[in-house]
Amino acid sequence: MSITFKHIITPEQLLANLEASNLIILDASIPPVGTTAAPVFQWPQQAIANARRFDLEGVFSDQHSALSHTMVSAEEFTRQARKLGINQESQVVVYDDLGVFSSARAWWMFKAMGFDNVAVLDGGLPLWCKKQFPLIPANEQEIAEGNFIANPRDGYFCDYHKVSQVLSDPLVAVIDARGAPRFYGRAAEPRAGVRSGHMPGAVSLPYSELLNNGRFKPKDELQQKLRALAGEQKSLVMTCGSGITACILAFVADYCGYGDISVYDGSWSEWGQKAELPVSCD
Repeated sequence: MSITFKHIITPEQLLANLEASNLIILDASIPPVGTTAAPVFQWPQQAIANARRFDLEGVFSDQHSALSHTMVSAEEFTRQARKLGINQESQVVVYDDLGVFSSARAWWMFKAMGFDNVAVLDGGLPLWCKKQFPLIPANEQEIAEGNFIANPRDGYFCDYHKVSQVLSDPLVAVIDARGAPRFYGRAAEPRAGVRSGHMPGAVSLPYSELLNNGRFKPKDELQQKLRALAGEQKSLVMTCGSGITACILAFVADYCGYGDISVYDGSWSEWGQKAELPVSCD
């Protein structure tokens, strides 16, 4: 039996399909940033059965970049995905230990690499645990190498040059996933040497406003949030602190039917430290 899920998979759906022949479960958790509390359940002490580690801060980030979480090359993504046993026909399910946080980044990376059979576990590990679904300690698995081949799609990630060009374009909405205090410069940035504020012309949509207790809000509510900021036809550029929660916005936009979406990979950790780039607190 094989399965297909494209965006969201519920804990109940995943539980019912744990024996699916094409299922690959990935834990894409990263340590919380800022004042976010550490998760109660986390890798490697607690994991969903047969989960494999999607090392978002290690092999799935460009270790030669001075910035955090920079997208790796297609060749490196292919190499690391194969090590995880991922095949072209696999159904990948990604989760994290904060609910919905870094799992959307992994989802967006797969999409950028031309792979569509990937879904995010709604509510992540916290909801899985709350429902008392089975957990096991992570264990070393003998994994047969997969045949995954990256087929990169243009435009899924962009740099600060592209963002600078589109900030004044009325047909493009630049949307920032950080909390309002950081967006408006009322709170210091957690990274040293990074200015406070936002890109002139960007609009604020804290990723937390798309979630309810770590789960995605109903689709009609998500659509209303995006339409209020971007209408229905605009191209979208998503940004955040370091390219993680921007992917939650990108995930939701894709889920709601927007077609032209890009994530600014360097996000504020890059923009805020470049003195030549403009900053606003209005």
